[in-house]
Amino acid sequence: MSQEIAVVGSPEFTTGFRLAGVSRFENVPDDEKDEQLDDAATAALEDEGVGIVVMHDDDLEHLSRNVRQEVETSVEPVVVTIGSGTGGGGLREQIKRAIGIDLMEEDEDS
Repeated sequence: MSQEIAVVGSPEFTTGFRLAGVSRFENVPDDEKDEQLDDAATAALEDEGVGIVVMHDDDLEHLSRNVRQEVETSVEPVVVTIGSGTGGGGLREQIKRAIGIDLMEEDEDS
């Protein structure tokens, strides 16, 4: 069974992904994130057809403690956060957590 990408966030954030062909998304307007983002993130995490959940890094602040912990520790689906606070090191750690190895590790013989 193939799994899809789901995007959770504001309509402005999800639009680019929808234009790129992502069909699963949870739109949460900025002024409703404190009330609705937990439910949207949980729905994406519990969807068996989703293998990757994409969220904006800043949206993690709007999640409750329990949902944020689920997002940060989820292995399947893997949650990838992008945006202002995510540097190369953050993406590196997310990839390592998702597949179990460090793809960017430099070979000591090089």
